[in-house]
Amino acid sequence: MKTTIDRVSDSVAVLAMDGELDASNYQALIDTGQSLYGEGVRTLVLDLSDLKYMSSSGLVAVHSLALVYRGEAPPDPEAGWQAFHAVQADADSGVLHESLRLAAPSDDIGTMLDRTGINRFLPVFADRDSALAG
Repeated sequence: MKTTIDRVSDSVAVLAMDGELDASNYQALIDTGQSLYGEGVRTLVLDLSDLKYMSSSGLVAVHSLALVYRGEAPPDPEAGWQAFHAVQADADSGVLHESLRLAAPSDDIGTMLDRTGINRFLPVFADRDSALAG
């Protein structure tokens, strides 16, 4: 997967993904998001418009970034099912977290976000500009 970063301001960035987000690269996505947070970014838009596939590891990466952008530590990537239970707990909470925003998912990825409940605690926008406008 190829990623590109567009710094919109000191505190806002867009991280675009091109390719497939899976077990081979999900930790790199988490690391990139954490690095941006360490540099002062407090609103991160994940541009999914060119993402072709997202595995369960990709879902863990997205949830981990949601935690980072809430000021919390992400789960241990080796925690296995605990990470999925954490996704479900956030989905069940009903609390929307605006600091991480998802933009332009394909129909397949949008369905996955819906079925896993991620779209219940992270806002999903039709395009990058809408996500930035929030």
